Amino acid sequence: MNWILSVAYSPDGLHIVSGSADNTIRIWDAETGAPIGEPLKGHTDYVSSVAYSTDGRHIVSGSYDQMIRIWDAKTGAPVGESLKGHSDNVISVAYSPDGRHAVSSSRDSSIRIWDVETGAQVGEPLKGSTGWVNSVAYSPDGRHVISGSNDQMIRIWDVETRASIDEPLKGHTGSIQSVAYSPDGRRVVSGSADGTIRIWDVEKGTQVGEPLKGHVRDVFTVAYSPDGRHIASGAFDKTIRIWDVDTGAPVGEPLKGHTSFVWSVAYSPDGRHIASSSFDKTIRIWDANIGASCADNTIQILNTEVPGQSITLDLRPDRNGWVHHPNGGLLFWTPDNCRFGLFYPAVLVIPTDDFSRVVRIDPSNACFGLSWEEIKVTAGDGYGREREQDR
Repeated sequence: MNWILSVAYSPDGLHIVSGSADNTIRIWDAETGAPIGEPLKGHTDYVSSVAYSTDGRHIVSGSYDQMIRIWDAKTGAPVGESLKGHSDNVISVAYSPDGRHAVSSSRDSSIRIWDVETGAQVGEPLKGSTGWVNSVAYSPDGRHVISGSNDQMIRIWDVETRASIDEPLKGHTGSIQSVAYSPDGRRVVSGSADGTIRIWDVEKGTQVGEPLKGHVRDVFTVAYSPDGRHIASGAFDKTIRIWDVDTGAPVGEPLKGHTSFVWSVAYSPDGRHIASSSFDKTIRIWDANIGASCADNTIQILNTEVPGQSITLDLRPDRNGWVHHPNGGLLFWTPDNCRFGLFYPAVLVIPTDDFSRVVRIDPSNACFGLSWEEIKVTAGDGYGREREQDR
């Protein structure tokens, strides 16, 4: 796999789709990190952008080969012919909320809307930008499309009339790399090569508060959390940052782990995780609440066999929820509803103020017994109901 240029969660949060510079699209199990099926092949150049339809049945992709393709998310098969019309690299794609249309933007400075069922372009291209259009997104009600381009402007377009609404939003001093709508559609966020993030009031056409500053150099990607309270951003400085929308303040420390710049971020539908992709050829999953990389932060458990020393264990649960010691013995089992702590790629993370400290697991509320049969009724499923689990 090569540079990963785009990631997106499926609407149910079970899968992640990625687009890569190796010209392929891949689907991943969001819990285990395992690839699902074979790579989706058909593009002949970098896959720059991917997105799921709102019902999760299809994936749209845009590529430097100037094409947009629709894929069956379950089978991985292409749906219909490629959508053709752009005369330069396609940089960004997005589905309409009703799933009937897709929007694309390109280095040819145009935005195009497509009927995904027929493959036909809907109306004339949306034109007005004087540079590459790097990012497009639909409003939650599907009536508008927002775009950001190299001319340092953000434009909001009326889908029906194809006209730009009011004046472009101005304030950035570098190309606009990424734009996104808030879940309620009242605001948009933009990330720019000027190193700042800005929030805009859609109705007034004005900037909200001061620019969000903290990244070094280009901000390549921004995304709203599903509840609209936070914004995630990724940048040239190899970090992801989370911001409080109301105050504009950063939430916690920058999320570090990538070894090259971060090109794409996406929130899981439940808002608990953030997926990021990078030119370091990896996808990472982060706990959106504590800012820990679910792949990097193993926990330390006090080594009772050697007092005063500790050992670090990479705790990997099996498919039935059992966590094993490296020597093969069983450590503990977690009910389904408690497995939110078992993160991609199946590393147990216990939140603390400082991950460098030793963490002791408190077993005082655990159920013990000499056999599974002896404890399964007591453990239940976390809600007081008995539940049969594989042994």
